[in-house]
Amino acid sequence: MPGAIHAEGLVKTFGDVRALDGVDLDVPEGTVLGLLGPNGAGKTTTVRCLTTLLRPDSGKAVVAGVDVLKDPDAVRRSIGLSGQFAAVDEYLTGRENLQMVGQLYQMRSKAAKARAGELLEQFNLADAADRPAKTYSGGMRRRLDLAAALVVSPPVMFMDEPTTGLDPRNRQQLWEVIKQLVSGGTTLLLTTQYLEEADHLAHDIAVVDHGRVIAKGTSDQLKARTGGERVEVVVHEREHITSAGEVLRGFGKGEVTVEDHTRKLTVPVTGGAKLLAEIIRELDTRGIEIDDIGLRRPTLDDVFLSLTGHVAETAAQDEANGKEAVK
Repeated sequence: MPGAIHAEGLVKTFGDVRALDGVDLDVPEGTVLGLLGPNGAGKTTTVRCLTTLLRPDSGKAVVAGVDVLKDPDAVRRSIGLSGQFAAVDEYLTGRENLQMVGQLYQMRSKAAKARAGELLEQFNLADAADRPAKTYSGGMRRRLDLAAALVVSPPVMFMDEPTTGLDPRNRQQLWEVIKQLVSGGTTLLLTTQYLEEADHLAHDIAVVDHGRVIAKGTSDQLKARTGGERVEVVVHEREHITSAGEVLRGFGKGEVTVEDHTRKLTVPVTGGAKLLAEIIRELDTRGIEIDDIGLRRPTLDDVFLSLTGHVAETAAQDEANGKEAVK
């Protein structure tokens, strides 16, 4: 049976741009699918098609058992959506924003008020509940927007880069909220540029590039595609980079990569901790002093690099490019 979110061959074009080029997805009930991809890959367009905000040119989509194209109103009654930008009424208070959403969903006034109070506590907004949203910081608006998406406890949630710009503490708090939702049976499609977030939350991951799903699987399955373990060495003196590289080439199973500014060398290996001990002995024999050495598995950053040819873009890179950071 198809999952709580199911898509087959979704295509969407904007003029000459083919934003989606046959996207297939299946998200089992009560799980999290992390949708990863570089900017412009088609993540947000996919979310908009699945949530009835855009009509795909072709393909099929079913959400919460309802055909997205045949009955979009029924789909909207079954989902929650948090987009990339906080959609709150800045002239209403936080409490009024949440009560309004509840009333739009035809909740009784008393129930809407009670639910608003619960969410304000859950998202650490209770102290600011009766202040106009225009006085909120960017991070507070983001949390209010996420709370609004959860007013009616929808069985299916879509979150489009929900934690971009949040500080680490608020991001961790949101992760806990997401875990609670999923443990209660909610199905979630999550787009993110934080690879750690997908690694931490997603049961399965789909990597999107140029409007296509180019890889699917669990985090471990995707990491396995990039090869085995890696040894990372940070030498104490820059002049030892070359000789340390020679040592690693002798033990490694691939090319040695060097980050000159951090004095870090990395090489793929097989052999685990025993091999690590041998490398340390050889470095010591050659008089190469090191500041750090470690054995690590591939990360989702490595997956991104191997699948798309470049690393994932992060919020820090967005800030470096002059985009406003949400505090």
